[in-house]
Amino acid sequence: QLQLVESGGGLVQPGGSLRLSCAASGFTLDYYAIGWFRQAPGKGREGVSCISMYNSSIYYVDTVKGRFTISRDNAKDTVYLQMNSLKPEDTAVYSCAARRYYCSPTRANFASWGQGTQVTVSS
Repeated sequence: QLQLVESGGGLVQPGGSLRLSCAASGFTLDYYAIGWFRQAPGKGREGVSCISMYNSSIYYVDTVKGRFTISRDNAKDTVYLQMNSLKPEDTAVYSCAARRYYCSPTRANFASWGQGTQVTVSS
């Protein structure tokens, strides 16, 4: 069974950094795209970033470009989201999701989801 587990969330001051991890079990990440999504209180789920298999394509939502970096370590079956220069509006539950091969702009195309990790940016 495909499982994804997120970690690395927490409370950070504005301008600070966090690195989120998405660890896979039950499958190898080599042939999967991994997307990071977030949901803030009272808002819908938003796609933040995505990385396709073999790093063939990488996407970021405009609001995080230049601040967030997605990367993968297939040897560890883990995808990371490095978040720098965090802002209060980045506060949300961050979840990772997997689908075969390539990223998709449609959330429903991601079949496996983690439980999420809370990121709170506040002074």
